[in-house]
Amino acid sequence: QVTLAESGGGFVQPGDSLRLSCVASGRTLSNYAMGWFRQSPANEREFVAGINWSGSKTYADSVKGRFTIARDSAKTTLYLQMNALNPEDTAVYYCATCPRCILSTLPRARAYDYWGQGTQVTVSS
Repeated sequence: QVTLAESGGGFVQPGDSLRLSCVASGRTLSNYAMGWFRQSPANEREFVAGINWSGSKTYADSVKGRFTIARDSAKTTLYLQMNALNPEDTAVYYCATCPRCILSTLPRARAYDYWGQGTQVTVSS
């Protein structure tokens, strides 16, 4: 049984930063690609950032230069550092694991097998 638990969301003002965490149990993350997605009430779930098994990363254009995805050395926790947040970043953020993703397929939600419950991020003045 694989479980993913996100944390770190909250209510912030435009320009602020947040760091999301995703702790995995039941699976060693080092052999799997992982990604962050987000969904707001008005939009479908969209890709935010992904990291493959070798550590290569890819980002959605909307977050490039502001968000950074990373894994800890023990390969049990995935992070998403979010800087310069704006109201368009408001959404529920989900982490997920992808058993066969390569860099080019990281943005494809259907490639992911396990998902967390999500953490709410609200950016508003």
